[in-house]
This record gives sequence, C-alpha cells and structure tokens, in this order.
Amino acid sequence: MRIIAVIPAYNEANRIAGVVEHTRKFVDIVVVADDGSTDATASSARQAGATVVSHSQNCGAGAATMTGIEAARALHADAIVTLDADEQHDPRDIPSLLQPILAGRADVIFANRFGQKNRIPLIRRFFNAIGNLVTFATTGRWVNDSQCGFKIFGPRAVREVSIRMSGYEFCTELVRESVQHKWRIEELPIKVLYSQYTLAKGQSFANGIRTALRILLRSFLR
Repeated sequence: MRIIAVIPAYNEANRIAGVVEHTRKFVDIVVVADDGSTDATASSARQAGATVVSHSQNCGAGAATMTGIEAARALHADAIVTLDADEQHDPRDIPSLLQPILAGRADVIFANRFGQKNRIPLIRRFFNAIGNLVTFATTGRWVNDSQCGFKIFGPRAVREVSIRMSGYEFCTELVRESVQHKWRIEELPIKVLYSQYTLAKGQSFANGIRTALRILLRSFLR
C-alpha cells in the first residue's frame, strides 16, 4: 500500500523540516501543502525531502489540506495521513493508526488526543467540546476528537473525499463526509504535545465561535 502524508503548513519554516524528517520514516512520500507562507516554509520542506505544493496566498487549513490530498492522489496514494506542521502530533503514532486501514477494517481513522493521559489545557478541552457538539448537531455522528488534524484515509476515502470548506470547519465537514459516504470509522488514541507556540497558533475564542457559526449556517444551506 502506497502511503502518503499530507501536511498543511502556513509560516512554519522553523518547524516543518523536523516534522517532515520524522514523518518520512513511516510513509512513502510526504506532501507539504504550503498555504501562501511568507517565510521559508516551502524551501525548508523541500530540503527536508518533501514534495511541496503551494498556494499563492493564504487560503485556510481546509483548502490547504484538500490541495495536499489532490497532490497525493496524483502521486497514486492508497492511504493518506494528515497531520499538523507545528510538532504537536507525533509521527511515531502513524503505524498504530494505520493498522485498521491495512487490515481492511476501516476507511477513516480519527485520532483522539483525549484517549491518553495527555496534558491538554482546559481551553483546548473547551474548544474541542464545542466542536464535538456542533459536529454532532450537524452530522448526527459523535466523534470524541472531531477537530484533530491527525487522520488516516484508506483507499475508499482517498477516492471519495472532497473538502469544500476552506477554514478550520473542514474537520466537521470530514465527519459529515464519513456519514454521507458511509465510511467505516475507528477512533484511536494518540500522544500530543502542546507548547506556548502551538497554543498561540490555535483558534481564539472569537475565531472558534465564528467557525461554529459557519458550520451551522452551511449545514442549513445544504
């Protein structure tokens, strides 16, 4: 099975090389979707061994993820791993997340940061709870960590997935995709590392509310 990692990245020049190098140990190809970065993210990723596709301007996490997925399809991916570029995800979790895909038991794996004894700040737990509730309200499917960017798509999901939401709300859209396409899902625990940097990059309260409202509005318009 040809396994390709997709890493959406925006202004991550200081971290992307390390993420690419560690991820390459567990996949066949790493694709970095540079989302209009104004720093050396793209060149740093290439030097670390990634295939880079770039947006001319910043379009959002959902748009970058879909661009990366399309690039992985062009490279004939059988399975796609998506993870964040800020070092909060540990690539060493990839083999365990892949197991249900390789065994043919699941079409999508949702990583769960809350399934282990991770030190997760209260504000992150709050945002995740809100995201889970909005996701359940709009999709009818409960996912314990619906907003986590660490996911695995098996062959069927690789063929069928289509992200139309450009911002962080794409995580909820992917749960909706799993319902509409009747994908078999599993949730597996992962390790997560929060730092002052990753916390500063996360959504503010206002952005989180705007994201939730966009999700609800689009669900009513569909």
